[in-house]
Amino acid sequence: MRPFAQPASGGAQRPVGSSGDTDDAGHIEYRVAHLRDRLAAEELAELGVRAEVRAGSVVVSGTVPSAECREVLLRTVHEELAGLAVHTDVVVAETASPDHAEDLP
Repeated sequence: MRPFAQPASGGAQRPVGSSGDTDDAGHIEYRVAHLRDRLAAEELAELGVRAEVRAGSVVVSGTVPSAECREVLLRTVHEELAGLAVHTDVVVAETASPDHAEDLP
């Protein structure tokens, strides 16, 4: 049976390899899962953003309601995934009312 290490911040346990480190893919998945938890639970409470592991890097994509939310999101991503290759495609939704009437054919 493989021993388990408890993460410092609590949460799910993760298997530890013979050298004491998890394999890279499992380690990345663990960190991405922790990021998802933070995005859903903390001040941002952002559920419209996806974080996925693709070819050894992490892709964060989605739409947020404001530029401030985008900045908080990007800061959280960089805190959680420091040292990993991260690609972000997070856009701000245009929520302002139109400044002119729409012309229909």
